[in-house]
This record gives sequence, C-alpha cells and structure tokens, in this order.
Amino acid sequence: MMKFSCEKALLQSAIAVASRAVAQKSSIPALEGLLLRTGQEGLTVSGYNMNTGIRTKVSAGVSEEGEIVLNARLFGDIIRRMPDDTVTFSADERQMVHLSCGDADFDILGLSAADYPDLPEVEDEYAVAIQQRTLRAMIEETAFAVSTNESRPVHTGALFEISEKGLTMVAVDGFRLAVRREPLEQLSGGAFSFVAPGAALNEVKGICGDTEDTASVTLGKRHILFEVGDTELICRRLEGEFLDYKNAIPRSNPISVVAETKSLIESIDRVSVVISDKLKSPVRCVFDHDKVLLSAKTGNGEAKDVCRLSGDGGGLEIGFNNRYLMEALRYAPADTVKIELNTGVSPAIIVPTDEKDHFLYMVLPVRLKAAE
Repeated sequence: MMKFSCEKALLQSAIAVASRAVAQKSSIPALEGLLLRTGQEGLTVSGYNMNTGIRTKVSAGVSEEGEIVLNARLFGDIIRRMPDDTVTFSADERQMVHLSCGDADFDILGLSAADYPDLPEVEDEYAVAIQQRTLRAMIEETAFAVSTNESRPVHTGALFEISEKGLTMVAVDGFRLAVRREPLEQLSGGAFSFVAPGAALNEVKGICGDTEDTASVTLGKRHILFEVGDTELICRRLEGEFLDYKNAIPRSNPISVVAETKSLIESIDRVSVVISDKLKSPVRCVFDHDKVLLSAKTGNGEAKDVCRLSGDGGGLEIGFNNRYLMEALRYAPADTVKIELNTGVSPAIIVPTDEKDHFLYMVLPVRLKAAE
C-alpha cells in the first residue's frame, strides 16, 4: 500500500510545519489529521482546516507509493518520542500503519485519504518574490494591528500592495494603523493587491526563516499561495473594501518631536503599572519643550514619569491607550522615531527620523476627562 523511510528529524519538522494548519476539532475526522502522500519526489505532508492549507515536502526513500491520513497529534507525539534514527513507515490496505525507529515500534490506525478534502489550486495570475527574512519582518511589524472584529472581515487581514515602488503591507483595526514598505528586486506581471487573513500570515511568519532565500507569493482568483522553501501555504483571499489608508493618514501635522524608541517604551511601561484589565485608564501625555510628561491614574494609584525628547510639543495634552501606543513603538523597526501631532483629538503619527517611508504607525487618541 505505502512504504517509505525517512530521517526522524526531517519528518518531525515537516509534521510540526504542516500541523500548524490542522483543525483542532472538526466534524470531519480527516481534518484533524495530516495527509501523507508518497510519490517519485518523496513524501508530502499536508494539513488543512478549510481556511488555510500547508503542504511540505520531505526527502524520503519511497518503496511503495500511496496516501493515508493520520491523526496529527498522535502521529506527532509518536515521531517526537522516537530515537534519532531512520523511521520506517508502512501502511496496508486496511489503513493499519506500522512505524519503527531503532528499537521502538508502533502500530496505529489511519484513515482513508479519500475522505481528505483537496487543497485549493491557485491559478498563477500574479506572483512576486521577496526575501524570507524581509517578509517575516514585514508581517511581524504590521500584523499586530490586524483587527479581530469579525463584523468587518476584510480588516481581519492585512493588505498587500505590489507595484513598481515595491511591496506595501497595511493593517488597521479602527484604533491604529500600521504601514510597512520594502523595495522589491523584480516585479513580473504588473501591479496587484490583495488582503490575506491575519491568522494565515501568522503561519507564514512561522515558516519563513531568518534567511535571504526568497519566498514567493502567488495571487489566484480566490486564494493566495505562499511558497517558502519546500513548504507551500494556501489561504483564502479576504473580499471587501479595505480602508483607503492613504487618505486616512494626516501628514501635515504642525508638531513634530523625536524620541528614543526604547526610552519612550520604558516610560509608558512604567506609568502603565497602575492600569489593568479591571482598571482601565488612558496614559495622559503632555508634550512640552524637549520632554513629554506621562501619567496614569486608576483606583490602583497614580504613576508619573518624564521622557526626554527633542523638539517642542507646545504643551499639547493627549491621551492614548497604553497598549496601542506601546505596540506601535515596540514594532517600529528604528531606534529613534519622529512623532507627528496636531491636536488632542487627532491621531499621532510615528515615522522614521530619516525621512524614508519604510514604516508608518498611526495611533488614535483616547479622550481625556477634564484634568483632575
């Protein structure tokens, strides 16, 4: 029926990658499993939860071609506990699977691959290649601002815009907005854009290595294919009208100050000590000459701190949700940032100090109650 042998370490990492897309609980038992398929190219391991599919290739010695579905958790647990040696795998026509490695032997029951839904095919309409580490950093630096509110499904994903200028990624959740740009080496087939689900992008981030090897992104009519090394991830495109972000960002702001990212994060973190899930309160910021005064007050107590910056805020008082402001700074890929401000009720814009446009964060303020 099906027979192969494979290094334990290779098999274990393929199971870990494909299991990222396996349904935890499903009315279709096969979806709680991994599809193993042997062919001339070796072994392919796939996981699919009807939204995201991951397929990864493993080099294996195949003596009989076939396919079978195994419970992902059980199979993963067995392989992880195997000694570091070659795993031999054989399945018969009754879906009985025999696994052995060193002195360890297991017999488990699989499911017929006929019950496993096919992963969607992605027609090659447009494609773009980008370094894995760049793609990973771009996802990391925008995906935190993806919305979790299902009432606007299109914003539960990030917008990718590909043009001559390069790749732009945008995420927005109604309270903040993140934009990240990178030039691209080559662009074939013209400009295009799509929205990829945040959950799938998290998996893409996990599959991308810290390497200059390229990942490719292919856009189909209804799906998107990310190819990273020997692994493919396929997810649905999100449909709908994404925010017109270019017009949502005010860039002619009269006040501009420069802060050390780390110092400002530490100050916000300090005054956030009195804020909790039960006792919420904005961080009150007063931007003065060469400094910002931060404070927070809740039933837990009151906290104040001063962070040095350069520039004059003219005494502008503005409140922020501590987490939203902190995340924008924490994910900003720069040691110093420029903060542009206008009024106490207009958004703060955080950009690099070197006038490059490779990132921009916008954080909406929180209305402050009258000074206490």
